[in-house]
Amino acid sequence: MKRWIVWLIVSAWILSAGMAWAEKAPPEVIDLAHSTLVKWGTEPVIVRAVKEANAQGKSLEQIKAMDKRWRETPGIADFMQALMDSECGRYLRRLQASAPYYAEIFVMDNQGANVCMTDKTSDYWQGDEAKFQKSFNGGKGAVHIGDVEFDDSTQAYLVQVSVPVKEGEKVIGAITIGIDIDRLEESR
Repeated sequence: MKRWIVWLIVSAWILSAGMAWAEKAPPEVIDLAHSTLVKWGTEPVIVRAVKEANAQGKSLEQIKAMDKRWRETPGIADFMQALMDSECGRYLRRLQASAPYYAEIFVMDNQGANVCMTDKTSDYWQGDEAKFQKSFNGGKGAVHIGDVEFDDSTQAYLVQVSVPVKEGEKVIGAITIGIDIDRLEESR
């Protein structure tokens, strides 16, 4: 019994210490988020794609069913490729190509479902994640900058910056940009 309690205490300490050591985004990322990336949320092609997705009126049940199908599908299926090949997806790839540190970009509707993307995301529904919840912010919008984390899909240390997609002053969705920290440092 004593060993189990000691093990539990040590494990809790290690986990809490690990969380305390999370690396925050460098100042360059914060500046980029508030100067350049926030403007992407008002780009007409992105706004149009989000408006069209919102107009489909998908239920949360439908979104979660697609999320399950998405996560269970290996590789890139046609329904995923369509989000990359759409006008919005092609536009995102041009944005991605504008700097070597843009590792991934994806756009979400007003429920956090993917609208378009540069690369396959690990799941379809982002609505249960901080990147969407904080940037959509219940329709009020905000810039959300995550911690530096290792991303399995890109095999790089990324900071995810999420900004609202706005039609005029109305927040209608969100965009997430994965910034490769090593490539950002190399570009300085």
